[in-house]
Order: sequence, then C-alpha cells, then structure tokens
Amino acid sequence: MIRIAATPRRDWRARVEALGLVWHTQADGTPYWDERAAWVFTPQQIETLEAATEELHRLYLAAGQHVIETGRLGELGIPRFCQQAIIDAWDHEPRALNHGRFDLGWTGEGPPKLFEYNADTPTGLLEAAVIQWDWKEAVFPGHDQYNSIHDALVARWREIAPPPGTSKLHLAAVREASGEDAVTIAYHADCAAEAGIDTVLIDIEDLGWHPEWRCFVDLEGQPINAIAKLYPWEWLMRDSFAPQVLDSLSATLWMEPIWKMLWSNKAMLAILWELFPGHPNLLETRRQPLAGAQVQKPILGREGANIRILGAESAETGGPYDDAGFVWQAHYPLPGHGNQRPVIGSWTVDGAAVGIGIREDGPITGNTARFVPHLIMD
Repeated sequence: MIRIAATPRRDWRARVEALGLVWHTQADGTPYWDERAAWVFTPQQIETLEAATEELHRLYLAAGQHVIETGRLGELGIPRFCQQAIIDAWDHEPRALNHGRFDLGWTGEGPPKLFEYNADTPTGLLEAAVIQWDWKEAVFPGHDQYNSIHDALVARWREIAPPPGTSKLHLAAVREASGEDAVTIAYHADCAAEAGIDTVLIDIEDLGWHPEWRCFVDLEGQPINAIAKLYPWEWLMRDSFAPQVLDSLSATLWMEPIWKMLWSNKAMLAILWELFPGHPNLLETRRQPLAGAQVQKPILGREGANIRILGAESAETGGPYDDAGFVWQAHYPLPGHGNQRPVIGSWTVDGAAVGIGIREDGPITGNTARFVPHLIMD
C-alpha cells in the first residue's frame, strides 16, 4: 500500500462533471476529487480488505440481533416510540439495498481496523463507483481497480424493484450547500433506472402528507409507495412529522429500512467490542474513556464533527453532534503525514464487499477531505 504521484488529466473538471460530480473543488480552490496522487495495493492486500469487510458485516449482523433480542435499543439513544418499528423491520426484512461504507484504518500490513460504519446515508458513492473507474480507464488502462460497486448496485436495485402496482420510486435528499447529498441520490436514481425502475427525484422538504390516504405525496399530489432517502433516520424521528413516517411504514417501502438506525449508531462500536473483544478488525471501544491514546466520537456524529484525539497527537473538531453521548475508541495512527493520511471506505452491497474509495485528510477525516483514486499492481 503505497502513495504514488500522478498527473491530472487536462480536462478532468469537464470529465467528472459529465459523469455527475458537480462538486469537485473546495471553496478555497483545492480539488476535492484529487488526481494528483493514487494509492496502490497488491492483489493480496485487496483480498485482505475484502475478507475484513465481509467479516465486519458478519459481526454487525450478530450485534444487531443481540441488541434486538436483549432489548438494548435504549442504550443507543433510540427513542422508545420508534423501537417497535425497528424490531419489526429487522425481523421482517423489507426490501433494501443493504449497502454501506466501512471506514477502515490500515497501513497495508496486519489486519485492517474499523473506525466506523456508515450504514444509513453513506456518501462518496459516485466517486468510488464511477469517477475513479473512469480515471483508471483513462490514465492507467493496463491496471486493475477494486471496484464492482456500480454493477452490484444495479443488480441489487433490479432484485428489490418495487412490486407491480406501486407508484414510481421516489428518491429524496435534503437541500444542502455542497450538493453532495443531491449528487449521491441522483446516482442512486441512475442505478435504479438502469435496473428498469421508474424514478422521481424530490427534495425531502417537499414531501407532503395525505391524512386520508395515510401516506406521503409528492409535489404532484401523487402517493409515494416506495422511497429511497439520503436523510438520517435519527433526523426523521426527531422531525415534527415522525408520527406520520411511522404511520406510513405499513403501506410505504422506505429504503434503507428503519432498522439501519442500529448500524449507523457508533454506540454499536462499543457493543461490538463487548461481544467480540480482541477481534483483529476491531479497535477497543467503550462508552467511557479508555487508558492510553484514544479518540472520542459522538454516537450520532457525521463528517468528522465533534471528534477529539486524546493522549496522542492533539486534534479536535467542533460541530453540532455533542448532545447524544459519546464512545471512546483506541487510537489507530493513520499512515502518511500531514493531510495525506488515507481512510479506506470499503463498500458493501447486500453484505458483499464490492470495492473501495479513499479519502485523505489530517489526523481527523472531515468534510474537507479529498477523494484520491486507487489502483491494483503486482
């Protein structure tokens, strides 16, 4: 696992924009999509990442079942009023992509270590599935890349297509300045359309509630029977229309399902360590401070906000996610230096490992991290 220099394509901005990545440059002019370097892996290292990813998925399945069976949803800060809906969805397994991104630390030797699991609203998907593959084909056509993400998504959408008689699949995201969520949900719409599904994009703020039909409707007043959303379930359960969301579950297919509130919660990291102490792919994580170098993380944090590194190199980020509790995780120093330290995002679709994307930043990977492509070389 080494970092090599690369020469950006002269027309890279136009090329990535044509593929849908409209937010490719930071506000200060530095690239978010960064072709100036690439990370190189051996085939054996890719096999290690793939095995670790599928093992972590297995652990999350076991931990989720444990939480459900032992009634520990409250320990994750999940409100009582929606706990039964989570249990029902877990047991009944509604149609779902069941996709996510495991964020891993690794030096290329020994076992990869889990930092967290982005299971509900993972972003960076278009970059990992499409943009870096296009770069590889143009710049290093003779080499391979660990990347079957797009094909896996299309195949999975085909498997879980809404049943006949259902309205079009609506895909919703929140309006936000960077457009990252909009890009990701639009890519999901493209994959679903390629799978033969009729789709409609809608801002989640534009969802309306029809009290007689007991379902949400779009701007045309049409019922929404199936919806894929890039909006956290914990936010939905805090919104004023949370009762309507729960009321809609009997007649509306929500993707991803509400049980993803389990896996997207970092309190699960502490439960994983409790159930599988010393597992080679886990870092010690608890709900109280540890001895030695450690990282304090909010259980419902996003984009590297409200993170503190303690007892090692000192680093801290602010943010709005400090009101739901924390976990403390053993510190794992990333390879590299400065703002070139890689976090490997390992993607799964329906439990299968399908590819990776890499973001570079300093000791804490935040929302200004750069996406850097990768290659496989012997």
